[in-house]
Amino acid sequence: MKSKDSGRRLSRNSDLRRRDFLRLGAAVSASLLASPLLAKANSSHERILRFQNTHTGEAVSTVYWADGDYVNDGLATIDSVLRDHRTDEIYSMDTQLLDLLFLLQSKTDSSKAFEVISGYRSPATNQALRSKSSGVAKRSYHMRGMAIDVRLPGYDLKRLQLAALDLKAGGVGYYPGSGFIHVDVGPARSW
Repeated sequence: MKSKDSGRRLSRNSDLRRRDFLRLGAAVSASLLASPLLAKANSSHERILRFQNTHTGEAVSTVYWADGDYVNDGLATIDSVLRDHRTDEIYSMDTQLLDLLFLLQSKTDSSKAFEVISGYRSPATNQALRSKSSGVAKRSYHMRGMAIDVRLPGYDLKRLQLAALDLKAGGVGYYPGSGFIHVDVGPARSW
């Protein structure tokens, strides 16, 4: 039987974790807002992202943000192209991830489409991938629309990884053997 003190301790630890999570979210947002690239991006009236899904062949170039607000039609188009291609499930991608990709695109000065290896992953797909590879996280940010695996045609993969790391705005994974990088809007870390 738990004592009242241990119950308070668990609740207090849970509150601390929530506070840490909120602080982290605020820090990521602040770092994105403080970025000279985002300042440059904010001077524009539109933000456009381009994707080519390597599994479905679908391509999109769409305005996802205009005149200070997100564009619902653009977001829906992106969500569709970044869906779980194995199950056809569509999920709303995190707008912070889209902003991160826009910054990465700006930093590389590329007008080419990101080639998408993996966008949203359903829990069933994630579990199936985990059963085949130890490199798939149990609580993957892909399942929350907060991660994407991409490459940029004509842009060196190592340089793309370094550009993503330089943004200091989430996780960055480097997979040269598979030819892509992973970016997410979770805590800043790299592998």
